[in-house]
Parts: sequence; structure tokens; C-alpha cells
Amino acid sequence: MTTHRTSKRRLAAGSAVVVAALLTTAGCGGGDKKSEGSGPGFNAAQNKIANPSDKKGGTLKFIGTQDADSWDPQRGYYGFVWDYARYYTRQLITYKPAPGAQSKELVPDMATDKAKISEGGKRYEYTLRPDLTWQDGKPITSKDIKYGIERIWAQDVLSGGPIYLKDTLDPKGEYKGPYKDKHPEKLGLKAIETPDDKTIVFKLPKPNGDFEQMLAMPAASPVRQDKDTGSRYGQKPFSSGPYQWVSYEPKKSMVLTRNPHWKKSSDPVRKALPDKVTLTLITNSDEMDKRLIKGDYDIDLNATGIGQAGRVEALRKHKGNLDNPMTGFIRYAVFPQTVKPFDKIECRKAVIYGADKQSLQTARGGPQAGGDIATNMLPPVVKGADPKYDPYGALENGGAPNTAKAKDALKKCGHPNGFKTTIAVRNNKPVEVATAESLQASLKKIGIQAEIEQYDGSMTAGIIGNPAYVKKHNFGIIIMGWGPDFPTGQGFSQPLVHSKYILDNGNNNYSMLNDPKIDAKFTQAQSELDEDKAAKIYTEMNKLVSEHAVYLPFVFEKNVIWRSSRLTNVYTADSFNGRYDYQALGVVK
Repeated sequence: MTTHRTSKRRLAAGSAVVVAALLTTAGCGGGDKKSEGSGPGFNAAQNKIANPSDKKGGTLKFIGTQDADSWDPQRGYYGFVWDYARYYTRQLITYKPAPGAQSKELVPDMATDKAKISEGGKRYEYTLRPDLTWQDGKPITSKDIKYGIERIWAQDVLSGGPIYLKDTLDPKGEYKGPYKDKHPEKLGLKAIETPDDKTIVFKLPKPNGDFEQMLAMPAASPVRQDKDTGSRYGQKPFSSGPYQWVSYEPKKSMVLTRNPHWKKSSDPVRKALPDKVTLTLITNSDEMDKRLIKGDYDIDLNATGIGQAGRVEALRKHKGNLDNPMTGFIRYAVFPQTVKPFDKIECRKAVIYGADKQSLQTARGGPQAGGDIATNMLPPVVKGADPKYDPYGALENGGAPNTAKAKDALKKCGHPNGFKTTIAVRNNKPVEVATAESLQASLKKIGIQAEIEQYDGSMTAGIIGNPAYVKKHNFGIIIMGWGPDFPTGQGFSQPLVHSKYILDNGNNNYSMLNDPKIDAKFTQAQSELDEDKAAKIYTEMNKLVSEHAVYLPFVFEKNVIWRSSRLTNVYTADSFNGRYDYQALGVVK
């Protein structure tokens, strides 16, 4: 999950130390004891349910500062969109509606059960539940699910969303998509069969143990062909879930109301407690925090964490309305090996050892608003992760730089007096600029002169995602972040370190890592249907990545997030990277 999926909140570059100090003095250290404010307590919704209730009615009020990249289920790639989409989309299988790590379990949604897997992991068969209906009362069929998935192939019309299913079901790209298919009623995508309206069969060219994780994405939602409006579908999707769209003004507002034809008997996942769900979008994040604290709204759609000014008031007066979950993201620096002198591993190690990890953590917002100092490139929410694996001693001496090792590495790489380089950072992410400044200051102490270049954050794919541009502009260090698309090594690491993800444009393997041993670990893990065995392989893969010294992880990210006192049935879900499980929420009328 790239960082563009969850917009980062404004944080003035010079304020990080103040924020960290405030969080410490405010006593944000864990526990769920009832405290200031009218909320049920600090961290009351972390790994447990705050204000449990099944009472229906009322209006749930979202507010946000960023609209979706697309509300089209096959195109949306922002994390909050995937969470919110469960109001109006359904999948064969989805994440368990439960707090914390329990939420990572996959459970049946439109299917009666998890897949019947055969042929060595290459055949997945599902039977649909009875009483599945669209918002007009017509039944949802297996063909609707197949058609929705087929839309992923129309990348010329519906670009931007995840393409795991496309790569897994049709790795050679033989199918041309439903808009170019002249006879879709005859066959369509050969890898999906629909022998009758209640049966759907997937035939994979080769096994992939994460296939059901892919089917849990909104990209696997049904779309009815006669309601498909192509590139305009995200303006008003046709609902298969408990709520339907009433109105939507991009970057302004949205209103959802109950889908009268949705049947609770057909849906074991969604509570559908509110009568109405509204969304208001504004541009000023500080103003949004004020309105949340005032009680005008219930929850921040984007879930990027309450800003500095709002945290000051919230921690002092409304601590009982706050949670401090881990998001699943790692914030890091990455070193493109095509940019000298980072083609030499010892030069990369010099930066890793020379960085002040505590200062970087403070720049992110401190232990609570920033996160725990990161030790490696696999986040704790991913199965197979080991936060205790600390190959470069990030936690030694409280995160202080290891100047001796840094200078020794400089000698070994042929630059005993240091060198010059450029740190590339997005101009619309002040917290990342603060991080770059922290790194710049610590590197200066070991002789590395790093110039900071801020680039247009909306042009990421064509700037840092363009290896030729990166090399030409001497971007030796890139500040970025990443979260899992699903909680496995494949869902987090593959786009960052697999050689097939090195692209001329839109590249995410910024380090240009090309190691056949790492690629082989992914192949091995993907063919493993036992998730525990696959997790061990991803642990080994992560160690191979660390040995290349192409990443400097800063923090395993945490956010301070707000929940209104009106909310019921609130809990953070690891499956949604620490956000609240939106579909479960209710309100006190």
C-alpha cells in the first residue's frame, strides 16, 4: 500500500520536538483507564470494542481532508477507501469484523464458506449465499462477480487500482478486458468459470497462497454489466452492500442511506447500524480537528492522525476520545543503487549507521504520534515479521547514531571524508520534510553533505518512480513510506524489492534491488498454502533484503486518532492498518 493511499497530515517541520514532549508530558502511555473527556478511555478501542452496541438508527458523520482516488471498487487504492467501501460493496470473502489482530482472519462474505481448494492450490471454488441482492432487488450472480473482476483488465480505462488478481489469473496478459471483449457472454476471462448463477470457479496458472487475500480486496467486488458506466462508475457505484449512494459532490460531500433490498440474513459481516452515513470534505486539517473535538463530526475518514494543534487540546481535555494504534506502515529512506556512491554497499551502510534514529522518530512526531523506532523492513502486522531483528543496531543506545561504524564504512567505500548527495522528499508532506532535515543534520556530523530537494508530491510516479529521473537528479536518498495491501510478505514487500517491479515509470522498487535469491523466496512463499510455512519464508526474504543495506527504516508508524463520544461498537482493525472498522460503527441518537 503506497503512502498516496493515506494522505499524511500537516505537521510543521520545526514542531516535532514540541509534539513529542507534549505527548510525553500528557502521559499517553497505554492502558484504557477512563480519563479526561467524555470518551470511554484512552486506547479503549485498541484491540477491544469501545461502547459495544447493536442499536440501530441515527446518522454517522465522517469528515475528511482528502477525497478518494476513486470510489470505483476496481480503481480505489487509498486505504480508507477500502475500509469505507464495505458500506456499498461486498466480496466473496472478507476480513473478520473483530478488533486488532483478530481482524486479519478471512471469513466468508457473499460465499457460503471459504474456498474449496484443489489441484494443488490452483483451483478455488465458491458457492454463493442465497438472498444476495443489488440495490434494485435483482439477485447478485456469479457472473456479476466475474464481470467486476474482469474490469481490472481494462487498465486503459480503469487504471490506478491493485492488479494482483490480473497478475495472478492472467500473468501473460492474454485477456483484453470486458470493454474489448466482443463476446463476453460466451467466455470472457478463461481463468474464471461460472457454471451456474451460484457457483464461481477460479483456475490459477500456478498456486498463490495469498489468492484469497486478493479476493478480499474491493477490486474483487461484483459489478453488474448493465450498470457499468466505465470511467464514471466511481461517481455513483451501484450497491451490493447495506448502503446505497444518494448524492456525491467530489471534494465536498457524500450521503449514503440504507439499501432497502440488502438482507441481513445474507450478510454475516456488516452490522449496518446507522440509518444514514454522511461525509463532509474540507481542505484545512486543523479546522477538521476543531470540528471533531467540538462534536460536529464523529470520525476522520482519512484516519491519518489528529494534527499537532488538535493533539494539544485533545490530550489535555479529551484523552478518553483517543486511540494510538500502529498503522502497519513503515516510514523509511531508500538508496537507489544506480546513484553514486550508493552503488557501494559500504556507502549505504555509512548512512544507516550515521543516522540518528531517535531524532528521526522525533521528527515523525515521537513515540506516540510517530511510532516505534523501526529495526527492519517488515512491519509487525505482517505474519513472519520480527521487530527484534535489528541487523544494524537501530535500538542500541536509545537510537543514537553509531558514529564509529559509520566512519569505518566511509573508509571502506572509498570516501573517508564523506561525500555529497541529495535527499528527495515530497513537498506536500511537511512531516517528511522534517524527517529529511533530521537525517541531513546527523549525516553532516560524519561528513556526508546532503542537499534536500522537495518535489511535487502529486507527481511521485513520474519523479521518484522514474529511475532515469532519479539518476539524472542525483537522488541518492529518497524519503518514503509503505503499508501492506494485505498482511503478508507478498502484500507488503513484493512491490518494494522484487525485480519484476522495477519499472521505467511508476516504479516502487526505488532501490533497484535485483536479487534472484529474493525473487526466489517470493516464488517459494507464494506456492506455499500453509501460511505459517509461508511466513517463515518471508522472514528469510526480509533478512536477505536487510543484507543489501538499501533501506533505512525510521519508524513502525503509529497515529493518534479521534473517535467521538457518540460512536458505538468502535475498534481498530489490523486488517485496515489500524483504522477503525467503519462498517461496524453505530451512533447514539
